[in-house]
Amino acid sequence: MSVLVIPTLGPFHILHPRYNGVTVAELVKAHQPEKIVLASYSPEELAAQSWRDQNEISFFHVLPWAERARVAVEALDSQAHLKAEAEQFREALRQYPKGQQALEQVQALEERLEWLLSTPRTPEEFAQEMVLEVLWAYHQGYVQAFGEGPATGFRRQRMAEVAGRLRDSQGRVAVLVDVLEYPLLLEHLLPEQRLLLGPHTPTEPERQRSVLDRAWQLNESDDWAVLLQQLQEVEGPEALYCAAQIYLAAGQAEDAYALLEQLVHSDFQHPAYLPGYTLARYGQLADVLGQRDQALRAYKAVLGLSWAPMEAREIALAGQKTPFRLGLTEA
Repeated sequence: MSVLVIPTLGPFHILHPRYNGVTVAELVKAHQPEKIVLASYSPEELAAQSWRDQNEISFFHVLPWAERARVAVEALDSQAHLKAEAEQFREALRQYPKGQQALEQVQALEERLEWLLSTPRTPEEFAQEMVLEVLWAYHQGYVQAFGEGPATGFRRQRMAEVAGRLRDSQGRVAVLVDVLEYPLLLEHLLPEQRLLLGPHTPTEPERQRSVLDRAWQLNESDDWAVLLQQLQEVEGPEALYCAAQIYLAAGQAEDAYALLEQLVHSDFQHPAYLPGYTLARYGQLADVLGQRDQALRAYKAVLGLSWAPMEAREIALAGQKTPFRLGLTEA
């Protein structure tokens, strides 16, 4: 048995040019697994694809590849519903002064975790002691303050069960596990049973993904002309969407609309979040340019998708009620 354990960072992957969502997919491919295991999701969550609403960025790239390559995907966390108890626990404490004081005791842990996840890192860093120590300190700090259980989302209990099921696996397996549960899964796997991430040379798809991620985070300090040039070298429909966003931010609504007009008449199904965002923005730009009927068709198309990000659905619902105008609500 060869088990490669890969921590996933959820929405934080967008902040890591060398460890983005495509990097995770490339690491999985390189391992040539016979099966992919999701350690932090239940079979029901996998079937419902609820990871999409959790903004599990790497899954948008790994799971379509697995389907194309006919690699089996199995979710092993039968108690995944207990994950939500950690946030529910914190929310309950926030309601009371004493609870707020208790949360202040672990604020330093939260800040250290945020630093860890928001500082760009390479894959091999997640196998290094420094990173593992921060993750362990976060878990242990909550255990010391509130005990093992709801406060920690029952992570140790859940990962012990997942590790037990993994020990029955055969062949080459790639395991994707939430970064907070990563050290606890490692704790329950013998060193000879698992592989950690090592040095990795970025591939061209990873480089292109890093350009897209930069564009999604567009801010005034970026060189927009350089970013537009880089996007022209990126394959796939998402680059057109990101370029349109830049033109819109620069006040060039007609240029942005022209790009989205081109995009909506192409194949723009991947990544799975792109259709919703594209059609929602296309509707807004149609409104800006006085094409209300076109805008309404776009908003209706968003709501007709089998799935769209919540933000895109909210834009569509608002757009159906009131025509979008620049300077009001931005996506």
